[in-house]
Amino acid sequence: MTIRQNDHPWIKRQQRSVILLQPQEVKMNVANLQIEGLCMAISAINHALVEKGMLTQLELNRALKNAEAIARSDERFVEDLNPSSRDAVCFPIRILEAANKETTPRSSKFFSELARMVGETKEPYNDMY
Repeated sequence: MTIRQNDHPWIKRQQRSVILLQPQEVKMNVANLQIEGLCMAISAINHALVEKGMLTQLELNRALKNAEAIARSDERFVEDLNPSSRDAVCFPIRILEAANKETTPRSSKFFSELARMVGETKEPYNDMY
């Protein structure tokens, strides 16, 4: 007796699981990749400014804190944006702050590491309690 694949339920399940195990391409929004590149470029410029003595790390950090404060003070920030959108607004600034910290070794400043640092250190918003 010959069992056809379509008649046997186990074979169908096995076929489905094989399909699920095939590698799938991870698609990322191009805008996210552009932001990633822009943040890394600005970070490199910031480090060059500090190395040339044009700004101190403290001055650069103050400027970034000020930029986040301005972004957060916009009326729409609290009224119109949900917490994840607020984080999206502040994320590039926080990435640059993380890249500016002395404790981050320059040789290992990959975007993914900086993003992890930002995620680990972010605090909830006042209206989230």
